Amino acid sequence: MTGKSRTASADKIRCDACPVLCFIAEGRAGACDRYANQEGRLVRLDPLTILETSAGKGVRSVPFLGENGDADWDGDLLHSRRQFVTAIGAGTTYPDYKPAPFIVSQEIDGIDMVTVVTEGIFSYCGVKVKIDTDRHIGQERAVVRVDGEAIGHVMTSEYGSRMLSLGGVEHLTGGSKREGRVTCDAVLRLCNRDAVTMDIDEGAQVVVQAGKAPIIEGTAEKLMRVGCGSAAIGMFAAQWVDHADEVIVVDDHITGVLSEHQAGKLLGVKRTGIRVNGRRSTPGRYFQVAEPGTGWGGTNVQDPLAVLKDADPEYAWPGLRLLMVSTTGEQFAYFELDADLVPQPAPIPTALKASVERIAENCEPSFCSVLFMGGAGGSLRAGVTENPVRLTRSVRDALTYVSCGGAQAYVWPGGGITVMADVTEMPTNAFGYVPTPALVAPIEFTMRLADYRDLGGHMEDVRPLDTIQEGQVRRVRGFGPDPHDPGRYKWDGKP
Repeated sequence: MTGKSRTASADKIRCDACPVLCFIAEGRAGACDRYANQEGRLVRLDPLTILETSAGKGVRSVPFLGENGDADWDGDLLHSRRQFVTAIGAGTTYPDYKPAPFIVSQEIDGIDMVTVVTEGIFSYCGVKVKIDTDRHIGQERAVVRVDGEAIGHVMTSEYGSRMLSLGGVEHLTGGSKREGRVTCDAVLRLCNRDAVTMDIDEGAQVVVQAGKAPIIEGTAEKLMRVGCGSAAIGMFAAQWVDHADEVIVVDDHITGVLSEHQAGKLLGVKRTGIRVNGRRSTPGRYFQVAEPGTGWGGTNVQDPLAVLKDADPEYAWPGLRLLMVSTTGEQFAYFELDADLVPQPAPIPTALKASVERIAENCEPSFCSVLFMGGAGGSLRAGVTENPVRLTRSVRDALTYVSCGGAQAYVWPGGGITVMADVTEMPTNAFGYVPTPALVAPIEFTMRLADYRDLGGHMEDVRPLDTIQEGQVRRVRGFGPDPHDPGRYKWDGKP
């Protein structure tokens, strides 16, 4: 894996693998720790990574079409009979007049295929982070910081999850040098599945690691909510109706009230006079019952009775049985109204305790999901073809399949090639950086050899898979279909 270089002095060479153009002494590496001077030659330190998988494991990888298109596909996403050359360890096309470092051909089911692999230098890149939690971590648009530097912001929440947008060219290049360095380092660590501690303005401290539970203010999350308060009533009302007169499911977004909810009405639950703070939406659904926080259902309350008004004496009665529960079942309390219609704690009946446990059973484990997102610019595409727009059109026409480190990439609609990929589906240490600052990410373009010829590919640089020297390669064996398993693709140390 050598690159071009020119002598800077008697014992140094100049690396041309990125715009930094390091002068590297004999036996030393450049600023990125990816290229080194080996006896006067510029070499890539990490070997080219080839994915090898075993049939029946269910691990997703790059699919190929049969001779007659999808009609010949047998449902095996793995295509375990072949190896897949990733861009990890391949090197870059910089400066981009050069063809991609590896343009590899192999025969798949009688079809000549080619995979063009490049470690792209992405200035326009970042990550989208999904944090499974009900707890409030910060207001939408709040700034996310690492080591005091802004690296992104809180996005709109999704069902049971908080979302972050981190990185991007504005943070990498639009602020101070330190902001760019900190952003690049944080995004790199997230993409390589390392833990990163973040502080959100006027919000919480959060530790994010892909495939692991989020840690919020020092506490690891366990469960992702089964649904909002209203949805929980719809799911479990039939299990409550014979054992409680009223159920309140506390939720920062939509708190549910059984007796008012349509599910309760259809099951014959009579009006109870239990009244809830907040803004009433449709029957049995309340917004803004409390401020956001890390307490019950993502609110700031530790005592669930704080979300209630005084009971309405026209409808409430002494002995009324009241269950209050959070959307994950992690918090629950049982009360009975006394002679003054004030809720008093009481032992929870066995049937209600079982229903609370059922809520928790239906909650999925909390994870952090990290999606790399980057735009493949025209210069990167020049490593594939002399006419870069043809590659874009080939991707749009579904003739070219795009992957990142072997993981399926989602290509955004519209112009250009803007991709997203789950970092947990890539081999370990798939990402690097250059001190410009920018992220270095693997990207692969796979197509029929005939289609590659038609789009004006660098045909003279196509090489068969079996000509790649073993000393340049690490083989990664996939095991386990769980996308949250950080050991899903690991190098086993064998050549």
